Amino acid sequence: MTTDGNYEQLFEQAPCCYLITDEAWTITAANTTFLTWTGYEARHVLGIPLSRLMPIGDRLLHSTHSVPQMQLAGTVSEVSLEILDAQGHRRAALLTAVRSSRPDGGAEIRVIIFSAHERRQYELELVAARRRAEESEARSVRAEAGLQHLALHDSLTGLPNRAGLAGILRRDVAEVPCGVRIAVLFVDLDHFKTVNDSLGHNAGDELLTIVATRLTAAVRTTGTVARLAGDEFVIVEHVGSLSEATALAERLLTTINNPMVIEGLEVVCSASIGIALTDENTQENTDMNASDHADNQASDQASDQASDQASDQADENSVDGTVDGTRPGAVDFDRLLRRADIAMYRAKAQGRNRWDVHDPSESDPAANRMRLLGELRHGIENGQLRVHYQPRVDVATSIINGVEALVRWEHPTQGLLQPADFIDLAEESGLIRELGAWVLDEAIRQGAQWSRATTTQTPIEVAVNLSTRQLLDPQLTGIVEATLARHGFDPNLLTLEITETALMDNPAAALKILTALKALGVSLSIDDFGTGYASLTYLKDFPIDELKIDRSFVSGLGTHNGDSAIVSSCIQLAHAVGIKAVAEGVETDHQRATLLTMGCDLAQGYHYSRPLTPEHLTNWITSDTHTTPRPAAHQTPPTTTPQDRNDSTQRTTH
Repeated sequence: MTTDGNYEQLFEQAPCCYLITDEAWTITAANTTFLTWTGYEARHVLGIPLSRLMPIGDRLLHSTHSVPQMQLAGTVSEVSLEILDAQGHRRAALLTAVRSSRPDGGAEIRVIIFSAHERRQYELELVAARRRAEESEARSVRAEAGLQHLALHDSLTGLPNRAGLAGILRRDVAEVPCGVRIAVLFVDLDHFKTVNDSLGHNAGDELLTIVATRLTAAVRTTGTVARLAGDEFVIVEHVGSLSEATALAERLLTTINNPMVIEGLEVVCSASIGIALTDENTQENTDMNASDHADNQASDQASDQASDQASDQADENSVDGTVDGTRPGAVDFDRLLRRADIAMYRAKAQGRNRWDVHDPSESDPAANRMRLLGELRHGIENGQLRVHYQPRVDVATSIINGVEALVRWEHPTQGLLQPADFIDLAEESGLIRELGAWVLDEAIRQGAQWSRATTTQTPIEVAVNLSTRQLLDPQLTGIVEATLARHGFDPNLLTLEITETALMDNPAAALKILTALKALGVSLSIDDFGTGYASLTYLKDFPIDELKIDRSFVSGLGTHNGDSAIVSSCIQLAHAVGIKAVAEGVETDHQRATLLTMGCDLAQGYHYSRPLTPEHLTNWITSDTHTTPRPAAHQTPPTTTPQDRNDSTQRTTH
């Protein structure tokens, strides 16, 4: 018998008797259930014809009925017979068998034997159960109704749940009178998690129950209040105009804002409400979307919590008065609910404790960000990221000193995207760790390749930017060390750039991680110097090797006395503490000359070269004049967008 492990276990532990025979009905395998039932040992039954375990009469029946039936049809079904056990006792049984092919191409017969007594007992139990069910039909109907209610209603508040709401929306959409529109209001309580965390889940449940009662009281008899999940409620109401829906939203906010006492403490609750209507062909001014009901709290990056359903916003192109241009009766209630959900998140992003009306003629920013985030995740997985490199040049000699790695995204439909188009999104979502690790690995790999290709020249240093999340990642040092070792890249040729803002986020943790990185032998740079705070403290306390003067100051050299003074001071400060000064965003020869006069060590910018692909930079490095970069005006790099000039402003996150 050739079977896998799972089939073997099933065969042995099955509750009924299993036998396997060859085509002559000679037993080749018997499971434990059969051996236990008959009292035989395996050696007593293996290799003998199955008919030898039957009384004489059943042997005759087997040879005249089962054997021919198997030969003709390949199956035998529930033949009543007796099996002789090890003590010679007869055991009533039902035999079913089927012919099956073996993996080696041969055939075998798989036999199932049921104890007739046990089968009869099972049938009797079924009959008894049926009679009990018939006798309690009324109780069953009530139980079924109760289960149906539980399936369609929230157990805490008694309100319809998501499934119940779907049925209500279908009914209302089908039965809506002429001239009446259905308004869906999606209500999400603000800061509900704070109540759960501070007072406990029982207090949270009590708050939800109170809110459910208040919402129900605030809605007309034609309306419905449902609880979807957590702190999310939905109100479905028949209205004649948008103003009626917004008035209802105001009424709901007022009733929710009323103080409530929970576990002896007065709690004031607020909510964000999104509104969607079946017919949006209205002359109402939708600029009244934002009800300045209260200043609860500033926007809290609602895109982080944007509904998963927002990714379906490709269908949000309807511009006529109805959803999808259909009659109100044909509206897609799932889409209507989703639109209200999207409007709710917009209201939350605008400051909470307010309402917003969904406009299907406009694309939703949160939905676009969610879609872009999903595309970015796939882009990282599918190898759509690219790294371009901008040379860093010695100001005094114009000899290339190194390069800075700058990430790009080769979007399948939007083309080459700059960091400003996706880095903030990656930072907010946490995807920056994966993206940053890829950039670090790719830059070090490329740097190692250049080092091997320029054995007779000065090795090229590579600078890589670290985001705030990367800097505070306790695994960062291990990642950098492993990447350097994997590609065989000299740590002295790697510079990690950190912004002042990143250092400020958690100075103690940053100092610990930077010290560990410095121990690896890598160089550390403060990026965008002068745009943050407490810069002097950083230079004194952190193991920094260079500071990069922000392009906003460099661009004013020669035209703004204040910028010139700031740049000069930054260069002197860097030299005073024994580190290098690097100017970024150098675009004119006058700026270069001024930096040279001030004693600046390194510079980068369009005056020297725009960011280049590895191939173009490799050709530059390996050419006869690779140590002296060509002026940007004489290069023939690949076409880039004007956004390339903003690289230095995007350098906080690659």
